[in-house]
Amino acid sequence: MERIRKIDIHAHATPFPECTVPLKIRGGYRWISAEEVIKFYDELDIEKGVLLPLNSSEYHTDQFTSGGCKYLADKYPERFLWFCGIDPRANGNHDKADISELLNFYKSVGAKGMGELTAQFYADDPMMDNLFYHCAACDMPVTIHIATQFGGMYGIVDELGLPRLEKMLAKHPNLKILGHSQPFWAEISSDASDENRGGAPKGKVTEGRLVELLRKYPNLYCDCSAGSGSNALMRDPDFAERFIAEFSDRILYGCDICHSFNTHQYVFNDFLNKFREDKRISEENYYKFVRGNAIKLLGLSDKE
Repeated sequence: MERIRKIDIHAHATPFPECTVPLKIRGGYRWISAEEVIKFYDELDIEKGVLLPLNSSEYHTDQFTSGGCKYLADKYPERFLWFCGIDPRANGNHDKADISELLNFYKSVGAKGMGELTAQFYADDPMMDNLFYHCAACDMPVTIHIATQFGGMYGIVDELGLPRLEKMLAKHPNLKILGHSQPFWAEISSDASDENRGGAPKGKVTEGRLVELLRKYPNLYCDCSAGSGSNALMRDPDFAERFIAEFSDRILYGCDICHSFNTHQYVFNDFLNKFREDKRISEENYYKFVRGNAIKLLGLSDKE
């Protein structure tokens, strides 16, 4: 089979590992460095990744700033691209703030999008609505992390069925949203519930709310990173085969490697390789999934 080097749509790395707090909530381990990420990339045949900031106060530590991501992308231009990180409270802490001023600046110095958005607001909060408006106006795709509740976690909050996310997708048709996290991916199946949406549901998939939203809103994309995205596809290979075929233009490969001991990315890589070998995904769709869709979404050339 032809070698197709992957693009990781969801990457994190700290430029200053010596300043990263080894928090108990993360098992006492520090965040991963760019050099450690690159080692994984060499083993997984990943050409480059998109570095995402994590800069809301709800997150564990503020180790991933827009400047830090740009610094690493400039240091390793063959291995990293980057998104900027903007909190909905930025530039005045009100729902009429000119977020475009910030987005256009970051765009001018190389940012390809915005996120990972982890601030704790309802998905349709007026300040979130304002942020989404400006992201659409500036043509900056947004990676979102959805949470099930306020407190005890990070991420924008939505209920079962993602009604608030749907409201934003409908209101801002030019806004490209990359969905991510357990509550987002649990909705791939109709058995999503308040009890299981914060974890990794198992078993056969019957078409859920996510499938409905993807059919209805062409501005919704799927970030298939982490245990949440990979689990959603691996839990039912027969359904995954149909899902990938139908939404081949809007699913993007990702890793979300956070620590040097992470292994989920290898499990998912083996799954995709086997899917390809067994011809359960066409060569065209495999290319789009692991590389082509990222190139198109981020406005890259295939040689960039």
